[in-house]
Amino acid sequence: MSVFTYMPYGAGGIIIRVESDIRRGIPGIDISGLAEGAVREARDRVRAAFRNSGFNFPMDRILINLAPAGLKKDGAALDLPIALSVMAAAGLAPVSGNLLVMGELELSGKVRPVRGALAAIAAGLNEGITEFIVPAENAKEAAILAEKGARFIAAENLANAVHALFIREEKGLLPVSAEPAFLSQKPADYGDFADVKGQAIYKRALEVAAAGGHNVLVFGPPGAGKTMLARRIPSVMTALTPDEAVEVTRLHSLAGPRSGGFIESLITSPPLRAPHHTASAEGILGGGRIPRPGEISLAHFGVLFLDEAPEFRINVLQALREPLEDRVISIVRADGPVLLPAEFQLLLTANSCRCGRLGIRDTGSSCLCSNDEISRYWRKFGGALLDRVEIRAAVHPPKIDEMGSQNHKNTEETSAVIALRVKLAVEIQRNRFKGTEIRRNALLPAGKTAAFCPMSEKCEKAFHTAIDKLGLSGRAYHGILRVGRTIADLEGKEVIETEHILEAVQHRRLGDDPWDILSI
Repeated sequence: MSVFTYMPYGAGGIIIRVESDIRRGIPGIDISGLAEGAVREARDRVRAAFRNSGFNFPMDRILINLAPAGLKKDGAALDLPIALSVMAAAGLAPVSGNLLVMGELELSGKVRPVRGALAAIAAGLNEGITEFIVPAENAKEAAILAEKGARFIAAENLANAVHALFIREEKGLLPVSAEPAFLSQKPADYGDFADVKGQAIYKRALEVAAAGGHNVLVFGPPGAGKTMLARRIPSVMTALTPDEAVEVTRLHSLAGPRSGGFIESLITSPPLRAPHHTASAEGILGGGRIPRPGEISLAHFGVLFLDEAPEFRINVLQALREPLEDRVISIVRADGPVLLPAEFQLLLTANSCRCGRLGIRDTGSSCLCSNDEISRYWRKFGGALLDRVEIRAAVHPPKIDEMGSQNHKNTEETSAVIALRVKLAVEIQRNRFKGTEIRRNALLPAGKTAAFCPMSEKCEKAFHTAIDKLGLSGRAYHGILRVGRTIADLEGKEVIETEHILEAVQHRRLGDDPWDILSI
C-alpha cells in the first residue's frame, strides 16, 4: 500500500511514493530508498505515535520503500506518510488513489508543521493530485491554493488523519477543513521617505531603482542616512502580481523557519532581505546537503540589501556577479546542478573608507586610512560587480538647515507620493513587456534596447558624447539606456529625451572610485 509525499529540494522538490509491505518475520522496520538522518529515525517516532494514539502497531516485519529509490531522502516530513502507509498495509486505515501527505510526528501522535507545504501542494496539483493531508499549522499556507482545486484536511494528530481517511472511504472525497480566512500579507511598517531629511539625489536614485528594478550603490560617511533610506525602499515599491506573489511565497515556504517562520499569509509585497555581513556564501547563495534557497532566492522579485557591503566576504560579493546577469543561480552537486531563481535587485551601502571619515565636510583630512587601505577596502567590490550596478549615489550627512527643528513643517515628499509615480511606471512596463519573459526595464536584453528604448536625435548625440567622455563599458552603455528608459516611464514619455539620458548618466558616473565622494 502506498501514499504520496513531498521532499523539498532546491527551488522545487520531489514527489515521493511511500510503499509499505508487511510480512512474517522478526518484528522490525526496514526503510529502503536512500533514507538518511531523520527519515531513518522515523521508525521509532512512528511506533510510539501508533501506541500513544490508540492504535496497535503490527508485530511483523515491515519494509518501507521510498521511491524513487536513487535519490537521498531526509527530513521529518515523511513521518505521517510512513505511518499512514503502514496502517494501510496492516488494514488499519483505507488509503487509495492519489493522496499527498506531509507531517512530522511527535511521540504523542501530534502532527508538527513542516516546510514546503505550499510547494508540495503546487507540485501535487501539477501531477494531478488534488487531495492533501497537511499539519494544522500549515493550514493557512495550504489555503493559498485552495482556489486552484486543492482539497486538504489540516490534521492536528495521527488520529485526525486516520478519521479523515475513513470519511474519504465512505463519501469518496477527503473532508475539507474549515479553511482559514484567506490572508494577504499585512502591510509592514518600513517607515517613510519623509522621515529622512535632505538627500534628494539619493531619494531620486531609489525611486528610479524601484520603478525599473535597477541595482544601486550608495556610499558616503556614516550618519548620512544610507541605511535609513535603504530600508524604506519597500515603501515605494509596487505590489507583486498574483502569480509573482505565489512564486515568492512558495520559495519562502521551501526555506521554512529560516525565512522568518512558517507561512502565515500570501506574500504580496516585494521582499527585502538584509543579511548580516558575517553571512556565509552558502547562506547568501543557497545550497546545503539538501539544497535549499538562500538569501538571493528569498529576495526573488524583491531587494537584496547588503549594508556595509565591503565588510562582506569577498567571495560572497564576487559570487553575486553571475546571478545579477543570469537571474538564476546554479548550485552544482554530485547529483547534478540545482537551479535557484534569483531575479532580484541589489542594494549596496558602504562607507567611503574603513574608518568612515573620508568625505566628511570640512574635515576631509581627518581620514585615518592610508591610500593603500582605502584602495584595498574599495577593491573588495571589484570592477566586474560594480559594472553591473546601474545607479550610484554619493551622499554626505545632511546640513543643519536641512534637518530643521521639531516645530519646522516637514516639506519632504512622502513615500505614498513617490509610490504612486513608481506604480504608474511599473504599469507602463508591464503593458510594454506583456507576452514576453521581461518583467522590468532592468531585465531588458542588450539586443532589444534599440527596439524598446527609442531616443530623440538630440538625446542620442548627448548620450554618445557622455559615453566617450566617461569611457564607459558596453555593459554600462546599455545600463544607462535602461535607466533612461525608466526615467522616461516615470514621466509617462515613450521617447527618451536628453534630460532623461543625462540624469541616467549622472546616476552612473560615480562609484568606481571612493575618492568620488570628494567631488560632490
